[in-house]
Amino acid sequence: MPKLLIVEDDPASVLALRELLTRGGYRVVTAADGREALRLLFAERPDLMLLDLLVPELDGWRVLTRARDLSDLPVLVVSGLDGVDHRVKALRAGADDYLVKPFHPEELLARVEALLRRAGHRKWAGERVGEHLRLVPERRAAVWYGGEARLSEIEYRLLQLLVRNRGRIVTARQLLTRVWGDESAIGGDRVKFGGPAAAPEAARGCRAGRAGPDRGRTGRGVPFRHR
Repeated sequence: MPKLLIVEDDPASVLALRELLTRGGYRVVTAADGREALRLLFAERPDLMLLDLLVPELDGWRVLTRARDLSDLPVLVVSGLDGVDHRVKALRAGADDYLVKPFHPEELLARVEALLRRAGHRKWAGERVGEHLRLVPERRAAVWYGGEARLSEIEYRLLQLLVRNRGRIVTARQLLTRVWGDESAIGGDRVKFGGPAAAPEAARGCRAGRAGPDRGRTGRGVPFRHR
């Protein structure tokens, strides 16, 4: 039975969502603020998160960003913010779908079913990525061939994005929005993406001085990919 995390501070909305999703055959855990949401992400490892953007303590934008540091679980934003700019910002920040309040219950159930159907095995930070690489979010570090390297926030997000898209091209727009937090993707003139020589350099910090193959590659016209 899939487990869903509801991040919502309105008690009436929580009650309605819990009843709807429980009747739909899901296990439900709830968080009334952003800090509790992050704690439950660690503790419960849900299969999907329903996220309101206006929760207290840590708002939904920050929860979404931190959730993407922890996992690639599906995130359905359920929000009263109905502007196109909000929807675009949330999707570029890592949300998988966006549903505006008020909504029809059957539509929410259908969207949850679709997201779970498309989701493969969810990766959680701290789990092994491939044979020789492991990410350690609590220390913002990577373990590569047994050696641990502490990373800056940008380095950690960059490595995490690449390994979660292993074998696929990561575009400059994706790098700007998911690593540098530039939802408008207009900061390309301030972030320089190197050519093939950048791949060994980017990998060097993850090897922590130990032998191991370079796994980064650039493609013609695209910035980077991890194989």
